[in-house]
Amino acid sequence: MVSGVARWHAGVVVPVLVLALAGCVSSGPRATSNAADEAAIAAFNARYLGAINAGDIATLSSLTTEGHMMIAPGRPPIVGKKANDEANGRAFQNFNIQETWSPVETVISGDLAYQRGTFTVNATPKAGGNTSHSTGTFLRIYRKQPDGQWRMVRDMFNTDQAAKAFGQ
Repeated sequence: MVSGVARWHAGVVVPVLVLALAGCVSSGPRATSNAADEAAIAAFNARYLGAINAGDIATLSSLTTEGHMMIAPGRPPIVGKKANDEANGRAFQNFNIQETWSPVETVISGDLAYQRGTFTVNATPKAGGNTSHSTGTFLRIYRKQPDGQWRMVRDMFNTDQAAKAFGQ
């Protein structure tokens, strides 16, 4: 015969344990709000793009990390802050650049994020000449820094214009 105390334990303790254990089992990824991180990445992009369009090498350099890498079509990767600063300096010396970005997807996971989208670039030679126009797609990787700021650590893009065949 089961006592009243034993029935109370079975009626109260068992359901409480079941609920507690159910809370430990994950039914999939938890939905968390990345709104603050998405806004921080969007603000970073606005500063970065503003520096490109202003030809502001100092601001652009301040927004890159020592290990920043740019992967562009038809050339080896540009690795490191110094190499990126030199490449950007040459571009700003020779061209007035007007660039726009349209992010399509931003995925954030902890201290890493990636963003995919499209871009347009108009580059007008400072020495005179025709403005070149290109469009394409990009994929960027961002890392949250120890101070909480997001920085782009990898920048890869491809143009929609057909590549020239070797030897042309």
